[in-house]
Amino acid sequence: MAFHGSKCCRLIVGRHYDVKALSTQRVKLFVPSSTPKLLRWYSSATQEENELELVSLANSSAAVPATKIATTQELAVPVGQRQRLNEEVLPFSAFLTDNFGRQHSYLRISLTEKCNLRCQYCMPEEGVKLTPRAQLLSTSEVLTLAQLFVREGVEKIRLTGGEPLIRPDVLDIITELRKLEGLKTIAVTTNGMNLVRLLPKLKEAGLDLLNISLDTLVPAKFEFIVRRKGFHKVMEGIDKAIEMGYNPVKVNCVVMRGLNEDELLDFVALTEKKPLEVRFIEYMPFDGNKWNFKKMVSYQEMLDRIRQQWPSLEQLPLGKTDTAKTFKVPGFQGQVGFITSMSDQFCGSCNRLRITADGNLKVCLFGNTEVSLRDVLRSGASDQKLLDIIGAAVGRKKKQHAAQWMWKSGDLCYAASA
Repeated sequence: MAFHGSKCCRLIVGRHYDVKALSTQRVKLFVPSSTPKLLRWYSSATQEENELELVSLANSSAAVPATKIATTQELAVPVGQRQRLNEEVLPFSAFLTDNFGRQHSYLRISLTEKCNLRCQYCMPEEGVKLTPRAQLLSTSEVLTLAQLFVREGVEKIRLTGGEPLIRPDVLDIITELRKLEGLKTIAVTTNGMNLVRLLPKLKEAGLDLLNISLDTLVPAKFEFIVRRKGFHKVMEGIDKAIEMGYNPVKVNCVVMRGLNEDELLDFVALTEKKPLEVRFIEYMPFDGNKWNFKKMVSYQEMLDRIRQQWPSLEQLPLGKTDTAKTFKVPGFQGQVGFITSMSDQFCGSCNRLRITADGNLKVCLFGNTEVSLRDVLRSGASDQKLLDIIGAAVGRKKKQHAAQWMWKSGDLCYAASA
């Protein structure tokens, strides 16, 4: 949590202490063992006021956790004049932790609703109704919100859309994001149409990771799926990314029965000589994509088909917050992954939050609830007010997504899910 110079923490004993000297990281602290009292934080996600509270342990037999003790004298020393506390004593922000203990360290920011393609699984041929430009987040608003989230513990930001690379200020945004202390990874999900032209400047600005959408290796089928030409531009973009040292380059492939499931093996074969991670995404429902359950090819069916060709396919270790189940053919440079949003949801390890292009916070891609951070920001509200609203929204996040599985095209389903 970010502390502000004017903020005081209310103690149950009725006294107030100035905490402006505290670090911008929220710290759980224990007073010396000679004092039978414990300092505890309460999250806004529990609908209780965030406060430091002295809880008497005099009548409790509970052992005090083995946590490094920070004395009042240490806290009084200005941040710049004391050594940084160890990572293990910097608990994650309460504002970004939900009621199920999930810590949201990954933020997706949609930079635009516009897209230069019309993918059949994403939006209708005529496109979608766009939000007036004045209602979209400005460059400074994007950066203000990003800074706030990073200060609270977000370590990875992914820029999505629509198509993020058609936003004129995308390079400026990445350049400024790169300056945020604590932000480890900046990623972009793109359809690849403008990638060859922009990639050198994107890398120079500080882009770390690339996800490129590609659903077929057949040029004519590509044009049919996205309703536009451009297959060779995307392939050139993938090769350019590899040439510039991105490893792996992630390729998002939405698998649809009767359309491209016959290309599964061809996509896997791409990983033999190239450092790609091809991610097969289960076909998901969108408002306007005429979703049909019969079109969905499940993860297990895809895996079985690939294993028939490569029986030695081996599964790689799964990270705590990974959305993709990843596999590798021994001897291949790259690997393949599966995004199983429909057949095997991964809500229990979700660490993602999303901000739409018009500034709404979505705590779940599948949820219908959105909270406008744009309106709060433009009202002149303080960072603390924004954090209270963010914390309340995160606190309402459900244990797993609803079974209705339907959301707006503007939420950039597939690119955001990978």
